[in-house]
Amino acid sequence: MAKFLITYHEGGEMPADPAIREKMVNAFTVWAAGVGGKMIDPGAPVGRAKSVTSDGVKDGEPDSVGGYTLLSADNLDDAVELVRNHPFVARGGTLRVSEVMAP
Repeated sequence: MAKFLITYHEGGEMPADPAIREKMVNAFTVWAAGVGGKMIDPGAPVGRAKSVTSDGVKDGEPDSVGGYTLLSADNLDDAVELVRNHPFVARGGTLRVSEVMAP
């Protein structure tokens, strides 16, 4: 099985209302249970970021990645199918599915 990095992008922002946030967490928990043993790491939201380049370090730039999850699947198409019904997508968010290449 291959590993796939799922990154969370625009849309699907976290609402201020705690009751709505709780429903979102519950929806993720149900989705994760459906993925079962293919879940490697449920991941987490990500915060501030700095970019490191040959020109130095840039701070305060908005980052398009809002979080991540790691899954295992036989191939890219199977990994896409695992996230097709992800609740983040249902809220208008975008998920990017990338294969993690073996060294």
